[in-house]
Amino acid sequence: MNSHGPDGQQVVWAVVGTDIGPLLLAATRDGLVNVVFHASDPVRDKALDRLASRLGSTPVEAPDSPLLAEAIRQVEAYFTGARRDFDLPLDWSLISGFNRQVLRELHAGVPFGAVVGYGDLAGRVGQPGAAQAVGVAMGSNPLPVVVPCHRVVESYGGIGGFGGGLETKRKLLALEGVLPEPLF
Repeated sequence: MNSHGPDGQQVVWAVVGTDIGPLLLAATRDGLVNVVFHASDPVRDKALDRLASRLGSTPVEAPDSPLLAEAIRQVEAYFTGARRDFDLPLDWSLISGFNRQVLRELHAGVPFGAVVGYGDLAGRVGQPGAAQAVGVAMGSNPLPVVVPCHRVVESYGGIGGFGGGLETKRKLLALEGVLPEPLF
């Protein structure tokens, strides 16, 4: 496998330090394709292997790549409070079907500082009663933070699950003013 897939697709990546730990950002010429929480060396290596397998090309570390520059800038601005929304091209190729439909609705329809219930989000995509399936879609989100699965909560007031860990979800919701900052 080389650094370009069968169609010439190049995948570039960088790790960005944030208040919730290191995030791996990966992009193709179509846009940001993957965000990975807690990107320690072993987590990063596993994620890069998975990307290589799924996209057919070996990801190349390229923090100065034009494909990543704007994503890095916007992620850094989000964590400093200088940015509330992401305006990035996204490569949705790692997700399809119902999961893609749900994540696109979440991305377009749940703004900074707002939350939505799993069941409410299911209703928005015409599948009332599919709250558990929405939970599965959140767990398979290849673009967390940018496609804000942390904004999806339980309808009875619980925080719900989160692939990045509940403490990470709490920190993101606190950053957006949904939850109070932790006392300690």
